[in-house]
Amino acid sequence: MRAAVYRGAGHVSFEEVPDPTIVEPTDAVVRVVRSAICGSDLWAYRGIIQRVPPARLGHEFLGVVEAKGDQVTTMAVGDLVIAPFQWSDNSCPACQDGLQTYCARGGTFGAPGTDGGQGEAVRVPQAEGTLVVVPEGLAGLDDRRLKALLATTDVAATGLHGAVLAEVEQGDSVVVIGDGAVGLCAVLGARNILQADRVILMSRNPQRQSVGRAFGATEVLPQRGEEGVAAVRELTGGLGCRHVVEAVGTPEAWKMAMGMVRDGGTIGSVGVPHTTPSLPLFELLRHHLRVHVGIAPVRHYLPDLISRVVAGAYDPGAVFDLEIPLEEVASGYAAMSDRRAIKVMLV
Repeated sequence: MRAAVYRGAGHVSFEEVPDPTIVEPTDAVVRVVRSAICGSDLWAYRGIIQRVPPARLGHEFLGVVEAKGDQVTTMAVGDLVIAPFQWSDNSCPACQDGLQTYCARGGTFGAPGTDGGQGEAVRVPQAEGTLVVVPEGLAGLDDRRLKALLATTDVAATGLHGAVLAEVEQGDSVVVIGDGAVGLCAVLGARNILQADRVILMSRNPQRQSVGRAFGATEVLPQRGEEGVAAVRELTGGLGCRHVVEAVGTPEAWKMAMGMVRDGGTIGSVGVPHTTPSLPLFELLRHHLRVHVGIAPVRHYLPDLISRVVAGAYDPGAVFDLEIPLEEVASGYAAMSDRRAIKVMLV
């Protein structure tokens, strides 16, 4: 089969790789129907973090079960399935706590020695605990719902998790820092699912602003840094906002979050901190702040998100603004790295 392979900073190739097979009785092989490029994939592409080439790429995909091990009983060959970006047994203590990203038997697609989601097929370990079947099947879904379902494999659930970590509830006001796919999905999750009354999105990109407004942002502010903090403070009567979602992970984003949060408030962070921000502990103490951070347990959210998508009540698919064939994956990386696309869907 063919798949995307990392060959070095700025270099992604599409080449022949070994076909996935059933190795363990808990495995399944999934033929990929839709895949995506994630913002976190860009860290290595841009040379900010190091990966050892050649490495498989991608962790967001949905597809059809082509083969399964003897211990996989909750799905059949031919079923349409959604895969969270990490596999899990969904039965260990961490999984039972709703923290499947910390599963004792878990792992991440695209990690060394595993198949990546940006390929024609994927071996899925712990398939029974990982994959979620879409009862309608591939024939029962149009392109719009497939796009929305693809978003649930990572960014939709991660954005929602950021709002959950920020303790957003019905009627609340929240600031979202970050206008990438995760930040935009935090807007949608806060408004559509958690029923926040007010969502302030920090964005200066017109295309991303438009998606943010469509997702329910009540105000969009283009300022950054201290100017952004001042703008939020002005909108909130000088108090700041009780709930802040940090969806970037950089020191600059964290500094903004600390400046925008109200005394006694909560910062929920799902931004991957590859550039190692540090937190001023005395400021947290002095302002009585809560900081909740964590890798989103997508598997925990998937059943609910899938049912909402299929029912037509929830649609995060607008984060995909560029759709290309899988074999053109290299151009998709370039488009996202240059910020010419919010998120790329691979068909």
